[in-house]
Amino acid sequence: MAEDCCSLQLISGDGVLNREGLENFSRTTNLSQRGVSYAVVAIMGPQSGGKSTLLNKLFQTDFRMMDADDGRTQTTQGIWMAKAIGIEPFTIAIDVEGSDSRERGQGGATFEKQSALFALAIADIVIINMWCHDIGREHAASRPLLKTVFEAMTRSFRSSKTSLLFVLRDQTMTPLELLQRLLRQDIEKIWAAIAHADAHKRTPLDEFFNVEITALPSYELEEMKFTEQVARLRQRFFLSTSPGGLAGDRKDGQPASGLPFRAQQIWKTVKKNKDLDLPPPQVLVATFRCEQIAKEKLSRLKLDETWLAMGEALKSGPVSEFGEKLSSILENYLCQYDKEAINHEESIRNENRRKLEAKALKVVRPAYAAMLQHLRSIALKSLQTRLERTVKEASGDGFEAAVDSCCQSRMRKFERGCEDATIRQVNDWVCLEENVRESLRRDIETLKSEKKAEYEELIKAQKIKKVSDGAGILVRVGVAASLMAVGCDPVTATAVALAASTSTKRLIDKNI
Repeated sequence: MAEDCCSLQLISGDGVLNREGLENFSRTTNLSQRGVSYAVVAIMGPQSGGKSTLLNKLFQTDFRMMDADDGRTQTTQGIWMAKAIGIEPFTIAIDVEGSDSRERGQGGATFEKQSALFALAIADIVIINMWCHDIGREHAASRPLLKTVFEAMTRSFRSSKTSLLFVLRDQTMTPLELLQRLLRQDIEKIWAAIAHADAHKRTPLDEFFNVEITALPSYELEEMKFTEQVARLRQRFFLSTSPGGLAGDRKDGQPASGLPFRAQQIWKTVKKNKDLDLPPPQVLVATFRCEQIAKEKLSRLKLDETWLAMGEALKSGPVSEFGEKLSSILENYLCQYDKEAINHEESIRNENRRKLEAKALKVVRPAYAAMLQHLRSIALKSLQTRLERTVKEASGDGFEAAVDSCCQSRMRKFERGCEDATIRQVNDWVCLEENVRESLRRDIETLKSEKKAEYEELIKAQKIKKVSDGAGILVRVGVAASLMAVGCDPVTATAVALAASTSTKRLIDKNI
């Protein structure tokens, strides 16, 4: 299946930009996936000069061409665009309505100027299509157009040079070298005559433009020769953005994904203002695209299946390798942002990355807080169980040391858990972790005090029992000995002594 050039009317003859069509063109042609590997070529020139024919031959597009049988009337209205077929890098051809048209009349100057400004702002390469016989003429049809082009460029809305490719139509017997010399003289004369801004009064033409000049024979009289030379000229547009290419000097190449927005903003500014006062293209596009990319990555993070599963698991307990898993999720979306925003202005790209990271951390912060609370609860529960066993097992001076050892052990385990839960991207959540840590310390101290009091009560009870048991024994021995001393038989003495010791023990227990 043949490749489709996807032509569309970008700006109507009434000056309305086709936003929906432009965005559809970007999707259909996968323009947004091209990064900075693309070029925009616009053609300008007088009406009925064969602009559309030249573009169709150069780029295999399907712009409407003038039918000679209908007379030399306006064919292209507004601004049209299409994808060039079979050329790398991805190339967009823009066909601008012809200047000096009878249909526009005297009132057409405004639209012609707006079209020229738009083409110069959006294109890397501008083809100036002009009649060969206009060279050297003081009142040639192309002079007003060149004056408009030069005046527009002195407003410096591009930070890199625009390539001007002059194509001289219907070349006669005059050698090309002579035509080039004469045209350059005309160009320099027009450049010197325009009103320059103060900053550019002494700026030479080649600071703004890379100028190339070529000529073609008559399409109507020498079609075969015309086609052959156009085929050779077509080769100049291959690798146009590489060093030495027609657009090889550009310094502000903007990602193709931002082209629809940039075109809208340029046309809006051109329509609104008599003087073109655009922010630098890299700022204009970077601001919009980086914000757009960041917003899309944040939305995807919120719907990430792994992240949602972690949040669900945290409802019932801690998540193993929490920090590593969550760090990987965050890093994935930050890396995606970096990859898609890499070709945009660095300062704007970095600022939007910081904003994206801050918003992403705000999304996951509650989960991190929940994880810390789980670690705190586990440490407390484990400590309580261990201390209860220690109270039963410990005796003497070893109890205090055992309790302190248990508390220190559980605190160290909590600290290790916090380290494992730490997110790589975080550097300002210290307060959150410290608050949970201090809460755990307070709970541990409270638990220690309770268990120490419990232990002391246990020891006291044990001491009382010993005293009581000892007193009973002494009473029993004393009574038995006294009875046997006065001649009582041993059996009776023992029975009486046992009863006496039991009563004595009860009395001691009761009083104590």
